[in-house]
Amino acid sequence: MNMTSYTLHLPARRTTPVVFASPHSGRDYDPAFLHKSILDPHTIRSSEDAFVDQLFSAAPSFGAPLLAATTPRAYVDLNRAADELDPSVVEGVRRGAHNPRVASGLGVIPRVVSNGRAIYRGKIPLSEARHRLQNAWHPYHEALQTQLNTAHAMFGEAILVDCHSMPHEAVECVVRAGTRRPDVVLGDRFGSSASMEIVERIEAILAGAGLIVARNAPFAGAFVTQHYGRPSRRQHAVQIEIDRALYMHEAQILPRPDFDAFRDVITRVVAEITEIGKTEMPLAAE
Repeated sequence: MNMTSYTLHLPARRTTPVVFASPHSGRDYDPAFLHKSILDPHTIRSSEDAFVDQLFSAAPSFGAPLLAATTPRAYVDLNRAADELDPSVVEGVRRGAHNPRVASGLGVIPRVVSNGRAIYRGKIPLSEARHRLQNAWHPYHEALQTQLNTAHAMFGEAILVDCHSMPHEAVECVVRAGTRRPDVVLGDRFGSSASMEIVERIEAILAGAGLIVARNAPFAGAFVTQHYGRPSRRQHAVQIEIDRALYMHEAQILPRPDFDAFRDVITRVVAEITEIGKTEMPLAAE
C-alpha cells in the first residue's frame, strides 16, 4: 500500500501547546487491500471515525497543529501498540499474554470491523503486517511525537487532544435511569494520562458548548493516551469521543444536513481548548 499515512496541517504561527490528532479518520483505501478483504467497500468503513478530521479542521487557525491519519483503521490501527499483533489474523505470530483488544479482533492489524465482521477470509503474512507497520504506523507516531516535542520546547508542556467518534449505542451500558446520555466521553486513563486541571478545563469547555460529557466510561483511552500521557513530564494526553449521531448518518457514512452547524460548535470548542497554556510565553520569543 503505497501512500502517506497521515496529513499534517500546521498553523502559520504556533501559539499553543495543544496538538490535535485524529488517528481513526483515514479513508484512503488501496484497491489491493480491498481486493484481499471479504467485505464490500462500504462495510469496511464501519469502524472509521468518519469526518472527525473535518470536525477539528479549524485547529491550525487557532495556532495548533492537526495530525490526521489517511491510513484506514481497518488496514492498521494507529491507536494500538505496534506489538499488539493478533495470531488469528497474522501468520507466524505467537499467542502471548491475554490482551482484550487483540482477543476481540481489534489489534494493530484488525481482524474485524464494527459488530465483529471479519475483514479477511484467512490470515495475512507476517511480512505484510511488518510492511504496514513500517510504512503507516511508524511514520504517524514519529510525526506525532515530533509535534509534541515541538510544543514542549516552545511552551514547556504539550497537550495532546486525541480525537475520536463513537457509535451512538456505545454508551447504552453506562447510562443510568433518569440521566441524559453523554454526547462526549473524555478519556484520561482514570487520571493517569493528563493533569486534573487540564481535563476539567476541557470538560468545562465541552459542557459550555451545550454537550453532555462523561469521563472514562466506556472509553478511557487506548494506546495513544497510555503511551503519550506523561503528566509528570508535562506531556498530557486526553481522548475525546463524540457521538457519531450528532453529525452523521452512521449506516450511510454520510454527514447529516446540519453537519456544518455541529462543526461550528466543535470549532468554538477547539478555539477555547487552544487557550490552555497560552499564558506561558514561547521560549522562541525570549
